[in-house]
Amino acid sequence: METRVLGAEDAERVRVLRLDALRDSPTAFSSSEEEERDIPVAQVAERLAPTPDGAVFGAFEDGALVGMAGLHRERHRKLAHKGVLWGVYVKPAFRRRGLARRLLEEALRYAASMPGLRQVNLGANAASPAALALYEALGFERFGFERGFMAIDGVLYDEVHMTRLVTKR
Repeated sequence: METRVLGAEDAERVRVLRLDALRDSPTAFSSSEEEERDIPVAQVAERLAPTPDGAVFGAFEDGALVGMAGLHRERHRKLAHKGVLWGVYVKPAFRRRGLARRLLEEALRYAASMPGLRQVNLGANAASPAALALYEALGFERFGFERGFMAIDGVLYDEVHMTRLVTKR
């Protein structure tokens, strides 16, 4: 297994995996397959370019992209000390092998290299104990709970808000 920062050359694979994620785990993401299926590959490629303010990380098994996680810095100047971890997903057949942990560790290393970044925040579905346990094992702490964060087909889902201080290298 390999993990690395993704780039424009990975756009088609990322697009396919993202749509799989949105279909497979709709309660894990605030976006939907319907909202993302028509995004052109060129636009995905543009978004994938790593910057000093963030990157997308991929996990590969035998050359196939099977997991990913994104990190970006908040855009407003007064919030730029915070990063946001987003889009964490591993294909079901590859779960429980440590891939998500490796992706998150890589994202946290990247966060530590970002000048001025002091903390990383994330939101996770409250009904996902495996995800919450992994985030807590990596040092994230709960700081909030939002009832009815998201609605899918009339069903409300709660979200746990978590944060972790960035350890500088």
